[in-house]
Amino acid sequence: MIHHASIPAHDPEHVTRVLAEVMHGAAYPFPGNIPGAFMAVSGDDHGTMIEVYPYATQALPGPDGGPVEPGLNAQPPAHWPFHLLLSVAAEEQEILAIAAREGWHARRYGRGAPGEPPMFEVIEFWIENSVMLELAPADLIGAYETLFRHPNLAEAGINPL
Repeated sequence: MIHHASIPAHDPEHVTRVLAEVMHGAAYPFPGNIPGAFMAVSGDDHGTMIEVYPYATQALPGPDGGPVEPGLNAQPPAHWPFHLLLSVAAEEQEILAIAAREGWHARRYGRGAPGEPPMFEVIEFWIENSVMLELAPADLIGAYETLFRHPNLAEAGINPL
């Protein structure tokens, strides 16, 4: 289970507040060593949390085997190759309304092999139109959770390496 992840944002505090809204959680300042970072906390039993860092922040291994340290990426990409699937308390219409209010692209899409029926559906929620999160309200997550059990993957023709 993934309990938290970090994403970049041009306006980390604002993005954190929006994420907390779709999670039906709360926004907090990040207590770690990354200035200008915040965290959206769901408050669920799993400790689900998204850390939101200033856009050009990069994580670097600490010197001499020390813990991770922040650095600065002088040329961050316009679009990040990272994404995550996040179960959220908000329903689809609420998510789409929040994205519209923010001017961010959001739309429901099916996931699966090209030309085949979708195996599950998610809402692509593009943070600042740069970082994509797949959001799954309660009515969408069941198909994903059912598919990604080993016997069900095999039944779908997806076999281990």
